[in-house]
Amino acid sequence: MLFKRRNREDAWTRLRVWLLPRRNYARSMRYYGKRVLRIRATPHAIAAGVAAGAFASFTPLMGFHFILSFLVAFLVRGSMIAAALGTAIGNPLTFPMIWAGALGTGRWILGIEGQADGARFGEVWAQSGFAALWDPWIKPMLVGGIPLGLAAGAVAYAVTRAAVIGFQTRRAARKAEKAIVKAQQGKAQQGTAQQGTAPMAAAANAQENS
Repeated sequence: MLFKRRNREDAWTRLRVWLLPRRNYARSMRYYGKRVLRIRATPHAIAAGVAAGAFASFTPLMGFHFILSFLVAFLVRGSMIAAALGTAIGNPLTFPMIWAGALGTGRWILGIEGQADGARFGEVWAQSGFAALWDPWIKPMLVGGIPLGLAAGAVAYAVTRAAVIGFQTRRAARKAEKAIVKAQQGKAQQGTAQQGTAPMAAAANAQENS
């Protein structure tokens, strides 16, 4: 039930909520964080899944981030659910910085001089389509997004693994404490019941002896 709604939303509503969440972004990220911590898997699987989602978010393959995150999570033995939640690292607030960083890094790696005119992106797309965008924008963003995505994935893995280990340790301690309290209550109830039956047994023995 993690990704399903009782009343299915239309495409426009989903787009509006993605751009402007019903909660603010801080609350939304806290919500995603709690969902990640509560996934039933090993700390490595959860952290690897989140790292896969972070890596996918740094690629320019919009619309394929979920698929790419699932593929990477499979390769690193990560949780698919955690991978899907990890793609939340890429959102309307972070994408401009991610794209700018990936484009600049890619152009530096490829040795492309000058600056890409981002204002012409839509114009080139409308006139010539995807092929005309490959060399000036898509290819550098893809090349630059890989090292940045690996770095972001490494950070996400370390932070998530530490958080999951802490959360699971605290949860196990709470469960153990509750089990001890329940056992003590059971013993107390058993002792009370035995105390209540003791006078009755004594009276029965006295009657038999008489």
